[in-house]
Amino acid sequence: MNNKLKEIILIITSFILGILVVIIIEKVIPSNVKYESSLSESISKVYDSVVLIQGYNGTSLTDTGTGFFYKKDNKYAYIITNEHVISNSSSIKIITSQDKEIKADVLGNDEYLDIAVLRVDKKYAKLIAPIGNSKKNKLGDTIFVVGSPLGYNYRGTVSKGIISGRDRIVTTTLSSQDEEWMMKVIQVDASINPGNSGGPLVNIDGQVIGIVSLKLVDNDIEGIGFAIPIEYVMNYVNYLEKNEKVKWPTLDLSIIDADNTSELLKYNIPINKEYKGVLVTKNSSKKTNLKAGDIITKIENNIIKDTSYFKYHLYQYKINDIIEITYIRNGKERKTKVVLS
Repeated sequence: MNNKLKEIILIITSFILGILVVIIIEKVIPSNVKYESSLSESISKVYDSVVLIQGYNGTSLTDTGTGFFYKKDNKYAYIITNEHVISNSSSIKIITSQDKEIKADVLGNDEYLDIAVLRVDKKYAKLIAPIGNSKKNKLGDTIFVVGSPLGYNYRGTVSKGIISGRDRIVTTTLSSQDEEWMMKVIQVDASINPGNSGGPLVNIDGQVIGIVSLKLVDNDIEGIGFAIPIEYVMNYVNYLEKNEKVKWPTLDLSIIDADNTSELLKYNIPINKEYKGVLVTKNSSKKTNLKAGDIITKIENNIIKDTSYFKYHLYQYKINDIIEITYIRNGKERKTKVVLS
C-alpha cells in the first residue's frame, strides 16, 4: 500500500471517528444542559418587558424602581413591581426599553406582599415576560436580574449570579404600621442596588422566577440579595388587578410577644421562665375557646417565636381553613381546632 493511499484511509477514518464522537456526545449529554458562554438568548426573552418606574409627588421625583410586563389583554398591558416602589408617590410614570415615557395607573397594591400592579395601554408592551416557577430551580442554578440600579442612567442593567439560598426567612418592617413582617425569599448573589426593586429574577431559560424585593445592607456584607418567589406572587395578582384588598385570614385575636413582662404580670403568669410565642390579650371571636392570658406556641407544627412568626405562618392558610393551635393555659399545654375568619 503506497503512502498516498494510507493518507486517504487515515483521513476517511478520522472523519468517521469524528462523526461518531459527535453522536456519542449528543447521546450522553442531556438535551436540557445549558451552556453559559452567553446568556444573550435568555436575556432577549425578557429584556424588552422590563421598565423603569418613577414615582412623583407633583413634579418632584420621589422614588425609582423596576417593573415588568407580565400580561396583556385586548386593551391593557399589566406591570408587576414592588409596593414600596410606588407607595409614597401620587403619580407613576414608566419608561420602556424603547425610551417611551408613559403615565401608569396603579390598580392595586399590598404591603404584606410588597407587590403592586400597574396598567398602561397595551401598545406600549413590546414583550411580555414568560412566567416560570422557582421551585423547579435548584441551589447553584444560574440566574440574572434586569433592572434600573440608581435610576434612569443605568436602566436596563443586567447582572448575573446564582441561587445561593432557598427558603430564606427574612424580617422587614412595614412602614405604614411600624410592625415586623416575615417573608420567605430566594437568596441570590447577583448585583442588586437601589432601583432594582420590583425587577425580574430570571432563570437560564429566560423565565421569571422571582421579583427582586430586598437587599441586606451592611458595611461588612456584599453579594446578598433577595427575591419573592413568583408563584407566591401570582397567587394574589388577580386581587390586585381588580383593586381588591388581599383577604388575609385572621383569628380575631389581639396578641403581643409572650416575653412582654408587664403583660405576663397582668395575667398572673409566672415570669421566672422564658416563654416563646404570642400572648393573647383579647379574643373578639366566638369561634375559638382561646382567651386572654393564653400563650400560643404553635400553628399546626410550626413553632411560633413572636408576633411576626405568628402572622407569617397564619397567612400561609386561607379563610375558612381549619387549623390546629397549640397553646399554654395555667402552665399546661393544650390544643384546639379553629376556623379562620
